Amino acid sequence: MKITVWNENRHEKSNQKVAGVYPEGIHGTLAKFLREAGHDVGTATLDEPEHGLTDDVLAETDVLLWWGHQAHDEERDDIAEKVKERVLEGMGLVVLHSAHFSKVFKKLMGTTCDLKWREADEKERLWVVDPTHPITEGVGEYIELEKEEMYGEHFDIPTPDELIFISWFAGGEVLRSGATFKRGRGKIFYFRPGHETYPTYHHKDIQQIIKNGVKWVANTSTPKPVRGNTKPLEDLSK
Repeated sequence: MKITVWNENRHEKSNQKVAGVYPEGIHGTLAKFLREAGHDVGTATLDEPEHGLTDDVLAETDVLLWWGHQAHDEERDDIAEKVKERVLEGMGLVVLHSAHFSKVFKKLMGTTCDLKWREADEKERLWVVDPTHPITEGVGEYIELEKEEMYGEHFDIPTPDELIFISWFAGGEVLRSGATFKRGRGKIFYFRPGHETYPTYHHKDIQQIIKNGVKWVANTSTPKPVRGNTKPLEDLSK
């Protein structure tokens, strides 16, 4: 499977705390454990030409992971549109943490994707609400993160095709934090944890869920629909 990990890569350059948690960038940490799982993984960042997402890169990508936070407005509209079209064609998409506000995700959801948030070093308890789903394979009934950024309802997304995780935070809020969607031939997995100042992506259970999510959104062998004017399969002249 060919995976591309996209990351803004801005916090790592400007915030020493983030650089200490992710010295190779968030994209580097994600790419490392996905490579260890046996995948062919490349990375791309915001400040590269075409955000690192050239036509050739997107054409070769089976699954795209997307992490962004402070520079959504700098995402080029034409690149976001190209990514959306590739998802409709069948490329899998894993949207992480604050990438809920990315142009790509909002284009695919058709809503504001807004929510409540608070940075207060709160405990997050991530509950599995669909233990039969392949994305939950290998994890227990919940995951506890000692410190995370709070995201709370109401999360302005369409009703998910499948709700897999719900997060509870020490301040009392909850969030639909793991959800899947289908758009065209593509599958999308939104997964909430991953604020840049916390070591969330070093957590083995979080890594397991992302590895499971990558497998689930991949779409390499399903038939491509035929549309438009078409000739009959049967002889209509009889």
